[in-house]
Amino acid sequence: MSLARLHTLNRKARQLGGDPILRRWLWERLLGRRPGGNSLASGRPPYLADYQPSPTPSTFASTAPNFQELPDSDPKGDLVLALPGETIRLSPGDEHALMMRDFVDTETLLGLHRFAWLPIIGNDIAPEWVAAMWRAWRGLHGAAARTGWPWHPYTAAERVINILDYAQRHGLPGPRDDTLKCLAGHGEVIETTLEYFGESNTGNHLANNGRGLFLLGLALGIERYADIGGRILIEEGARIFGPSGILREGSSHYHLLLTRNYASAWLAARTNGRPETAALEEITKRAIAGLPHLVLPGGMPLIGDISPDCPPGFLAGLLPGGNKDRGWTGTRTAQERDALAELTNQAGNPPVKQLEQDGWWRFDSGHWAALWHVAPDGWSHMPGHGHQDLGGFEIHFDGAPLFRDTGRGAYGQDGEAAAYVSARAHNTLMIDDAEPYPPNKPYYDAAFRRGIDGAPPVMTRNADGLNLTHRGFRRINGIDAVTRNWRFDANAMFLTDHINGKGRHGIARRLHTTWPVEPAPGGVIIEGAGRRFRLTCDGAVAIEKSKCWLAYGEAVPATVIDIGMTAALPLETLLTVEAI
Repeated sequence: MSLARLHTLNRKARQLGGDPILRRWLWERLLGRRPGGNSLASGRPPYLADYQPSPTPSTFASTAPNFQELPDSDPKGDLVLALPGETIRLSPGDEHALMMRDFVDTETLLGLHRFAWLPIIGNDIAPEWVAAMWRAWRGLHGAAARTGWPWHPYTAAERVINILDYAQRHGLPGPRDDTLKCLAGHGEVIETTLEYFGESNTGNHLANNGRGLFLLGLALGIERYADIGGRILIEEGARIFGPSGILREGSSHYHLLLTRNYASAWLAARTNGRPETAALEEITKRAIAGLPHLVLPGGMPLIGDISPDCPPGFLAGLLPGGNKDRGWTGTRTAQERDALAELTNQAGNPPVKQLEQDGWWRFDSGHWAALWHVAPDGWSHMPGHGHQDLGGFEIHFDGAPLFRDTGRGAYGQDGEAAAYVSARAHNTLMIDDAEPYPPNKPYYDAAFRRGIDGAPPVMTRNADGLNLTHRGFRRINGIDAVTRNWRFDANAMFLTDHINGKGRHGIARRLHTTWPVEPAPGGVIIEGAGRRFRLTCDGAVAIEKSKCWLAYGEAVPATVIDIGMTAALPLETLLTVEAI
């Protein structure tokens, strides 16, 4: 048995040992009380039943645009690549070794092979470097068996999109016919390895498989790929976004990323006069409409996972007040930017009730602005990019972030990557060191989940704040409902927690800030952005160091205000934050 396989088995054994809900599901499954769920094996979605995989068309070269070919001379000077989680400096000739290199973080490897760095560098990269990097990649991987991480369907889709987008603006790395043949082969790989895992197990990757096929088909004149890709984009757009137009997966950055993805497909469809244009426009418009709701005065909270595909700032031109001349929008033509601006004006704002039903609650009053993510089912959406953030929030005061959602800087199921998914890294409450809800699994059905928590969480709005009631801790002996109440007045926030139940339990409340924190009688003093705040609470206060993630692998120092106690239930606690 390989070391990698042994590591996987050990990790799964530890996971099973530490997850009583998973053990309960397995026991009920063995007794025949639970369905097995959808297969996790990849396949083709039902709506593509009439499309059978076929070899790459051989006629694309005659219909492909006459791309200008990049110079094939050796690059001059060094190249700095900002990969997910790691920055690398290359000298001419280093590109071949880089394309064979492995990395500690798989996302760093994928970012390299996706050419994810290419649109981010944009006009600042010498075309000789683009040609050299492509030659190195194609020579080592382009004619290989088309397996492994370099040919994962999401990676293949991202690479073909990034290369073609650059080629349409600056030129195609050559030789032309060899490159076009290689790019067309990407379509065959994507189509035959679509990331469809059943209706309840398929995430946003399938939509991006479709985007890769669609943009490839349009750029190279391969009608089959354009048809299949367009079909996937439209069908998945109806599934992965909620009624409000917000992505279901529990991440603000991923919603922004998928908004960009659909906007790019809509712009290409519009330019090419495609029949999918109207449907893609509607999906994009609804996704854009929800963006202002996610942006607080001090910026967009990075709730849930942060995608390694690109830094949040690269997509800021899609946000209200964002610079349209930089980042992704800055790489669009003037006509495309005008079309996006017009679509944004038409989008308006979705009804607040729909946004709340999809789990995104906002409160604005005077100095205060706050955003909560409350997963509609309580359990994080599966598959998805949400965290254990029920009852957590990000709060801004006078346009500056006071309490932050810390995001996550890496993927993984242990160590720091797992820690930033936990409620410990969110402004929420834990009982007996347990998360607000158990970890979700794609094979848990609704009846099983309701048997654990009894009912979904309930969030309501008052004139001066919000209330959240949930029973996610009901799995702990002696615990019933937990209610969090946020009340705001001109210069203060009052957070009251009601915990119903019996017995003595450990209660932990945490707040995360990037501002300096100092101990004070009855609590702490927080100071930043020219303001001071006094936090008072019942319970013992500890001040600990942490991180707040700005992008994948990029963080600034943060502070955790950890408020702990052991108390008999039922219990009511009060936390006050007052500007002084």
